[in-house]
Amino acid sequence: MEADKFLTNAALTMKERGKTYDKSNKERSMASTVKAFNAITGKGITESEGWLLLLILKQVRQWSKPGYHEDSALDSVAYSALLAESLSNKSMD
Repeated sequence: MEADKFLTNAALTMKERGKTYDKSNKERSMASTVKAFNAITGKGITESEGWLLLLILKQVRQWSKPGYHEDSALDSVAYSALLAESLSNKSMD
């Protein structure tokens, strides 16, 4: 698959997940997730750090077994975009 197709498919996947999981119909659940994590653990991670954590998770899954894992690849593209958005909106929190 070519790079532009990954971008298109990742965007479509984000929209579908947003409809399924987020009240705003966008994939913007990280702020609430981080707030809950911080309340439970007493930590203070940021939204951007939450997206980075998920991106790392998808990379670990991609490289944990031989072969290509489409879900991990598409989610990595989407999480990279969401991380970039978060960083640009929050000036690195």
